Amino acid sequence: MGNKITVIGAGSVGAAIANDIMVQGLAGEIVLIDINETKAFGEALDIVQGVPFCSPAVVTSGDYSTAEGSDIVVITSGVPRKPGQTRLELAQTNVGIICQIAPRIVKYAPNAKYIIVSNPVDVLTYVFHKVSGIPEHHIIGSGTVLDTNRLQTELARRFRISPKNVHAHVYGEHGDSSFVPWSLATIANNHITDYRLSDDSRLIGEIHWDPATDEAEVEQFVKTSGGQVIKAKGATFFAIAIAVCHIIKCIQSGLGTALTVSTMMHGEYGVSDVCLSTLSIIGKHGNHGKIMNQLQPDEIAKLQHSAACLREVIDSVTF
Repeated sequence: MGNKITVIGAGSVGAAIANDIMVQGLAGEIVLIDINETKAFGEALDIVQGVPFCSPAVVTSGDYSTAEGSDIVVITSGVPRKPGQTRLELAQTNVGIICQIAPRIVKYAPNAKYIIVSNPVDVLTYVFHKVSGIPEHHIIGSGTVLDTNRLQTELARRFRISPKNVHAHVYGEHGDSSFVPWSLATIANNHITDYRLSDDSRLIGEIHWDPATDEAEVEQFVKTSGGQVIKAKGATFFAIAIAVCHIIKCIQSGLGTALTVSTMMHGEYGVSDVCLSTLSIIGKHGNHGKIMNQLQPDEIAKLQHSAACLREVIDSVTF
């Protein structure tokens, strides 16, 4: 694999992403950059010592010039979310950090595809658009890819089926105003409310889905999962690392994969000049465009509400 991937931020998330990139063989060269150069060096050394059991790769740390020629840059830098703190409360501090990073990395990697992971990811993706000068289709926020994974995992558990047979997604902000467009949710090609098993099913117990109660319950689970992990272990990093690596694979494959990444809106569903998640096609050119699903009126209203929440935060920060 000849690709070069740079990860900016050697904290728990950045290190986990860099390690997964190596384990999955997604790059021939991996660079870790962090303001704490010693931490970046240590993480890179730890990761590279596992290479003999994986695909050959060069794993190093360095300054921004080390990123020159990168095909993909992943930005994870920022102050982490604390227990009880919302993602949006992080906004001004992490906006300042992204504004410092942007000109330094773009100088050496102007042609890279950029994946923004730092929180609040939708706000920071928007700011990166405005300050970086990078073509819009080369900027992708991790958005609600992780939220969607949580949703599909929970639905798979309830319906006792592989998550690969669950097609349901989280739209909007990566945060409290996100929502699930249930009108689009399917289980093995059946709308979620129509899913049934034959009388001779070997599964134990009846699968029951009541939209009146289960939809809200599942959405609450998705929205609070991250906070539960942070409360229990101090940070989330394994699942987001896997999610980011999936985005990377979708870019590298070039086939075009539908993902709920955060991208700039230009009037779709009545939303403009804000970054949030709907289904987009991700491939070798980065963001190939959005899929215009037939959302219900109440779902469009929820998306517009989410956009308004993000717009309020964007208007409150300085960059």
